Parts: sequence; structure tokens; C-alpha cells
Amino acid sequence: MALLKRFDHVGITVPDLDTAAAFFRGLGFEEEGRAWMEGEFVDTVIGIPSSRSQIVTLRLSGDGFRVELSCFERPDHEPGSPSALANELGLRNLCFEVDDIDATIGWLVGGGYAVVGGVGQLADQWRMAYVRGPAGITVALAQRLR
Repeated sequence: MALLKRFDHVGITVPDLDTAAAFFRGLGFEEEGRAWMEGEFVDTVIGIPSSRSQIVTLRLSGDGFRVELSCFERPDHEPGSPSALANELGLRNLCFEVDDIDATIGWLVGGGYAVVGGVGQLADQWRMAYVRGPAGITVALAQRLR
């Protein structure tokens, strides 16, 4: 028997909810909702007493993949490593397949975000790049060539 039923979402803590939400909306996500999270239930689940955060849930159009962004009012967020490389322990990237990697990178760079390394190509199968978004979120972009 499988222990897991389905994948639900990825949660990311950010210092600026509106900036991070705009980043994901620009990539094609649709905002499902916003809510304040606090109280005994949340404190129990996350293990932080008297916490209060605002969350926004975004869903990738036509896919069902969801991202939950959280911004803590209390306690204040703890800084992470916004320039983490792929060999640093922890969740390192969210990968999305795109139709046109150059256009997607162009949009992201135009918005002030940076390519981490460069665009790599694996034979005649894939082109791929990492882009660093707000709060150090690394998005991997992959374009299937055949």
C-alpha cells in the first residue's frame, strides 16, 4: 500500500509576499487565495508558538502544481542563503518545462532576475538553465528539444 496519496504543494518562506507572488504569476501561475495563518493548529504543525504569517497559494494553470508562499509577521523570518548553489543541502530548485527557454529567460532577466550559470544543452534532447528569483528561489527551466 502506498503511503502517499498525491503531491499537494511546495511551501516557500519569503520576506516579501507580493514580490514573490508576482514572480510566480509572471511564470504562468494563478493565485488561488490569500489567508492569515495563526492559532493553536498552525503553532502545533510548524512547531513555532504564537506564530502569525500570511500565505498566498498559486496554482500552475492547467497543471495543478501549487506553490504556497508564506511571509511571517511573527516571529520574523530567519535569513536563509539566497545565493545557495546546487551542492548546499536542502531544497535547491523548482524545475519547470518550458516551450521557449530563451523567451522565458529574457522575461526573467528583464524583471531583474539572473541566470545562475548559463544555458546548457544535453545532446539534442534538452536545454536547461537555473534562474535565481526573489528571496533566492532557484527556478530550473528545461526545454525539451525533441
